[in-house]
Amino acid sequence: MTSMPDPNADTVWVEREALIDRIPRWAAMLGLALIVVAIWDLATARMGWVSPIILPSPMETLHDLIFVGQNLATGGYMLDALWTTTRTVFWAFVLATAIGFSLGVLVGETKFGERAVMPYLVAIDTMPKVAFAPLFIAWLGFDIASKVALATFIATFPVVVSTAAGLYSASENERMLFKSIGASRMQTLIRLKLPTGLPHIFTGLKIAAVGVMAGAITGEFLGGGQGFGALIRQSASQMDTPRVFALILYLSLLGLALFFSIAWLQKRLVFWNKPDRIGGVA
Repeated sequence: MTSMPDPNADTVWVEREALIDRIPRWAAMLGLALIVVAIWDLATARMGWVSPIILPSPMETLHDLIFVGQNLATGGYMLDALWTTTRTVFWAFVLATAIGFSLGVLVGETKFGERAVMPYLVAIDTMPKVAFAPLFIAWLGFDIASKVALATFIATFPVVVSTAAGLYSASENERMLFKSIGASRMQTLIRLKLPTGLPHIFTGLKIAAVGVMAGAITGEFLGGGQGFGALIRQSASQMDTPRVFALILYLSLLGLALFFSIAWLQKRLVFWNKPDRIGGVA
């Protein structure tokens, strides 16, 4: 005899799901971090499943985290390297934003941009961008300029796409309203399309923030210089994996600072739009 479904099963699942959703963000993040560290420690220090050359234990990584932190706090050579990487990331993000926004407006506002420029941008974006690192180094040298160029090259396309998508997001009724009251093309762009498209634009800026970090470190790793990427390359060549992990973790703090600064700015400027959870401001 076939058993009847329990009518209370869905209610119980909804209650459990609601209980999970009620966990504070800090508690969820802390709990997940503790689980990851526990598995990490079990696989390395406790059971020895993974070689320390491949993956150092949490205690070894913590030791190097303290060492790097002390070096940064006392103004050692790592502070100069971090400042170099920070300048690279900052200027690359500024350039990627300016170039990407300009091209996005061109693509979103003109048939020439949509039909002629966009296909070339897509073709360039499909290319392996890391392969351009030797070219930028040959053109601009081993200084910070080549790293800024590579990071800008990697981060520009998301801003282009998000800006163009944002300009398209205004509804047909809204555009017709502006046209009926005699608004010029520039007035429609500034007063309707840009404000409506800001959520899309900020999404592209968040993606660009991740891209400039990847581009800057890749450029320093492959093209020399004095940044954190060069320190990672030196530590990796010496098989000092705890130092590599420590440097990467400090770099992640720099990336998070940039990402959440953009999310904070979005929350202040686009206050009428419900903030997205991915942006970390919900």
